[in-house]
Amino acid sequence: MNRSNFIKSSAGLAGFLTIGKSFAATDFFSNRKDNGTAEKDVPLFSLNNGLKMPQLGFGTWTLTDKPDQYVREAIEVGFRLIDTAQGYQNEAGVFKGIKDSGIARKDVFITSKVGPDVMRNRSVKESLDISLEKLGGEYIDLMLIHWPVVDHIQETWNIMEEYVNKGLLKSIGLSNFNPHHIDDLLKYAKIKPVLNQIEIHPTFSNMENTGITLYKDIAVECWSPLASGNDLDNSVLKSIAKKYDRSVAQIILRWDMQRGLISVTRSTNVAHMKEDINIFDFELSPTDMSIINGVNINQRTSAKNDPDNFPW
Repeated sequence: MNRSNFIKSSAGLAGFLTIGKSFAATDFFSNRKDNGTAEKDVPLFSLNNGLKMPQLGFGTWTLTDKPDQYVREAIEVGFRLIDTAQGYQNEAGVFKGIKDSGIARKDVFITSKVGPDVMRNRSVKESLDISLEKLGGEYIDLMLIHWPVVDHIQETWNIMEEYVNKGLLKSIGLSNFNPHHIDDLLKYAKIKPVLNQIEIHPTFSNMENTGITLYKDIAVECWSPLASGNDLDNSVLKSIAKKYDRSVAQIILRWDMQRGLISVTRSTNVAHMKEDINIFDFELSPTDMSIINGVNINQRTSAKNDPDNFPW
């Protein structure tokens, strides 16, 4: 089974699909277990609050069966950014995988997200306490608002700011926010969001949102960078991959890196994990970057993923 079919066969509902500032090329994790899968370690990306996170991470959307195994395997391959969410219902399993890997807590960067339901139910504090407990009981590196739930964003953000001030959340940010959502939030935010995680892949490059967000000194992170496998079959991307003797997935992720974006990829296949992280020993030419930009057709993986009109 080729990778695009592998991804499509393992995907579930799109409802909770999730799932900047410049980084220094010399900033790397120094204690990654090196098994020869990457020529270089994953660069660290500087956020607007002075903290740093890996530029490439491992996502856990749909991984409700054996998430501990897949997270452990991803860490063994070299990933140090692990992305989860309350809506994924796997936070406890994700942390078990981190513990089973033997890596120190300080050496892994955990992202989770506040779900739309708890925002509407006004149970954000309770949900944060539960997430903290499931994810080790000490702190969460980055907590995002998963979707811009109208009339509940300000209350949620204010609560998240309280948790930052208590040292329970190291950073807070957004997911699936359009520019007008960010503008509204910045009117009352005492703590500026460090990141906006949005759908980005070659057939939905989301250039306008990306540019506006970066201009506000808020990092941009890609979810579904491979378009749930759909973009792996693109003939233009296949041609570029052949030119560099790389997989299409590697070309897409490298495109993300060279655009100054953070990206989160997901797989249950160790070979694909190794493939995804092995992208730091080559560069795409400016021409090929422009060609990939031209692949865009403004096509989301699902029409339901519109931040201004989502059904969950």
